[in-house]
Amino acid sequence: MALVREFMGSSSHVLDRSSPFTTPSSKILGLNKNLLFYPRTNKRFCVSCLEKGDSQIKKNGRTSPISAISDKMGRIVPEKPVKFKVRAVVTVRNKNKEDFRETIVKQLDAFSEKIGRNVVLELISSDTDPRTGTPKKSKEAVLQDWSKKYNVKAERVNYTAEFMVDSNFGKPGAILVTNKHQKEFFMESIVVEGFACGPVHFPCDSWVQSKKDHPGKRVFFSNQPYLPSETPEGLKALREKELRDLQGDGKGVRKLSDRIYDYDVYNDLGNPDRGIEFVRPTLGGNKRPFPRRCRTGRLPTDTDMHAESRVEKPLPIYVPRDEQFEESKQNTFSASRLKAVLHNLVPSIMASISSNNHNFKGFGHIDSLYSEGLLLKLGLQDDLLQKLPMPYVVSRIQESSQGNLLKYDTPKIISKDKFAWLRDDEFARQALAGINPVSIERLKVFPPVGNLDPEIYGPQKSALKEEHIAGNLNGMTVQQALENNKLFIIDYHDIYLPFLDRINGLDGRKAYATRTIFFLTSVGTLKPIAIELNLPSNGPDSQSKRVVTPPVDATSNWMWQLAKAHVCSNDAGVHQLANHWLRTHACMEPFILSAHRQLSAMHPIYKLLEPHMRYTLVINGIARQTLISADGVIESCFTPGRYCMEISASAYKSWRFDLEGLPSDLIRRGMAVPDPTKPHGLRLLIEDYPYAADGLLIWDAIENWVRTYVERYYTESSIICNDRELQAWYAESINVGHADLRHESWWPKLSTPEDLTSILTTLVWLASAQHAALNFGQYPYGGYVPNRPPLMRRLIPDERDPEYVNFLADPQKYFFSSISSLLQSTKYMAVVDMLSTHSADEEYIGERSQPSTWSGDAEMVHAFYRFSAEIGRIEKEIERRNSNPELRNRCGAGVLPYELLAPSSEPGVTCRGVPNSVSI
Repeated sequence: MALVREFMGSSSHVLDRSSPFTTPSSKILGLNKNLLFYPRTNKRFCVSCLEKGDSQIKKNGRTSPISAISDKMGRIVPEKPVKFKVRAVVTVRNKNKEDFRETIVKQLDAFSEKIGRNVVLELISSDTDPRTGTPKKSKEAVLQDWSKKYNVKAERVNYTAEFMVDSNFGKPGAILVTNKHQKEFFMESIVVEGFACGPVHFPCDSWVQSKKDHPGKRVFFSNQPYLPSETPEGLKALREKELRDLQGDGKGVRKLSDRIYDYDVYNDLGNPDRGIEFVRPTLGGNKRPFPRRCRTGRLPTDTDMHAESRVEKPLPIYVPRDEQFEESKQNTFSASRLKAVLHNLVPSIMASISSNNHNFKGFGHIDSLYSEGLLLKLGLQDDLLQKLPMPYVVSRIQESSQGNLLKYDTPKIISKDKFAWLRDDEFARQALAGINPVSIERLKVFPPVGNLDPEIYGPQKSALKEEHIAGNLNGMTVQQALENNKLFIIDYHDIYLPFLDRINGLDGRKAYATRTIFFLTSVGTLKPIAIELNLPSNGPDSQSKRVVTPPVDATSNWMWQLAKAHVCSNDAGVHQLANHWLRTHACMEPFILSAHRQLSAMHPIYKLLEPHMRYTLVINGIARQTLISADGVIESCFTPGRYCMEISASAYKSWRFDLEGLPSDLIRRGMAVPDPTKPHGLRLLIEDYPYAADGLLIWDAIENWVRTYVERYYTESSIICNDRELQAWYAESINVGHADLRHESWWPKLSTPEDLTSILTTLVWLASAQHAALNFGQYPYGGYVPNRPPLMRRLIPDERDPEYVNFLADPQKYFFSSISSLLQSTKYMAVVDMLSTHSADEEYIGERSQPSTWSGDAEMVHAFYRFSAEIGRIEKEIERRNSNPELRNRCGAGVLPYELLAPSSEPGVTCRGVPNSVSI
């Protein structure tokens, strides 16, 4: 009891759990959140025991009764709180390279520090002041030593600030930042030290604008997650204000420094002020449904009030400031763009000084792009270099790079077997393990039937007949093959036929609406057995349907190769416009916009989604500026030309979010059937289906991680139904972001933890693995244009066609006059090379920045590490599968291993790696 009397002293004092020490008269100093130290006795006391009224306290390893203390604690009269000092360590990320103007402004900011133009921080408590009802605040503190460190060349520089707070301040929950400099800076993180609870982490990863541009104070919340209903009183108003600021008012032209997330339709793809040929219809609305994009607020064009004026390169297009590329990513992107420009330099000049549409002269001509570069051995030096306006400059570029700048890397498709692409088994293998493995379906009826309106598009009956395929069914009838799940189809009839008249009316564009039938062999590989080529019907006697079967002689061999080229061109278009751009880029954007607008940075679901939203808005903005715009790369390089984005909008009409998850998609396409005895609850009808087999491993890992996370915060359905931020996020994603489909009955409900798990798993899957599978093989497979010609310029001649004589005389020449020209091919190759490139700052699935502090919930941090370990095990399993000779679709002589879903990658074009987000 003597210890108790000494501890109590002459007057009583309150022990506040957030206070590191009590009043001066007690002379108790805080060591950590659990212990109090009393100097005169050298004793330590357990704060939690005192606070909770426990009847015992540990003393020298033994327990002693302390009920006398705990019984009196509630009756102690508090004295005036003491002030104490805490320190913030602020990490600022510098640019590696600054232009002259940035350097000057940085020096001016360092000088102006001396006259009070500082970076000012203010600490906000999670608690409110009981007298005023407002959050407790520290005094403002200045970031120290900016003028001394402004010239430090390190990528990250740490600054400090010191706050004076009361002992009853409580736990810090937010920091307000005011930047009185002229220049923005990137604040990576803040760590506050000195509180009894231990270091408090504030993940920032944001640009802090100058006060002169954005007068309001920036708020950064600690890493502690809170559902809206659990928000501490001191943070509620800040939480709501931050979301209002991010939403904006939907008015005005956005500045590049803004952080406002809003919606608009795709009315910025055309440029009617340039002329009628650059007019493009608005995507989004009843006439052409489409997801919404990030609003920029630019003024309308002069000639069309409904079309938004364009911003052309090199001027940047608006996305919220924090969505823009970080420096290392921008450097990679810029280097790839320079490489693309140089790769197109010579073909572009050739096209500008010659009216001839330069075709490839043969396969050796294509090979020289990889072995010797554009300026060498392409017949260019003698008759072209003399005509160049700056031959000396071009020659110096070539010399300084030893030819490498103008040389293409050898695509993987020809790296192991130069002629693999010619074989039927490789053509079929790529349907399961290539760049577009999501179009193949099990054939359910034969002949296949289209769903287009016959009054508009003519009879929908297929030209395919049993005699076309009967000889390739290993003795089975067609019905037996159907019943035994041996027949599969890639059907592009319905998506292309409505556009064929317009496409084929374009200069140098020719297309069919194709159907391709495959037979599943006894060893698990596919064999193409028939290709149907459809044109619009122009009357009862129209020869609009044609079937091509595997060759039996030299002539039919070239016919078959041309038919496969048209199938690949169809496939390239659907891959790029529907499966890649629409389903992973455009359809993700509304969910990202709504997440920033409706989910606080404190919300646990925002913390889960954050790495899967990185860079998507900016890459989509760049796409609108240069790729999918009028006369952009997609229109230039793909067969549908100016109708490309209308095809994308047409595909959106049949898009369904509830079928975008991998298991649902496989079942929808008939590639799998439910089977609870199988590891993933599915049985694949083609066991060696690399995309599906590897994808299910990643899908399950994502689903287990998401379920663990969701169940941590939502123990029952009522919590989900009452989470106003969560419900607002999902409702806005549908009703505003996908407004044209908002009334569809298939939208999943959001009422239970299982609903939320399913929705989030689908979003994470689409942003990471699905996008990776569809993107990072574009150059490895498409960089050799004959393998996947994105554009076809001629139809296949028949005996009545005047071109048939030329075809018979030189079929190889006819083939190269049918696929993309030299300029079209090199432009396409340069772009898919850029799109297939991983940057050095890529974050792959199972990784995230600040892995130990992204959340203040230690249990979820540990769960994430378990998820990361599972991704590592999946990578080893994929390596094992690629070495298994029984899996012939990924292992064999000249066969490329399937690595598009292998989680990790080095920088560059690797044909592997699963980034967290749609980042390129």
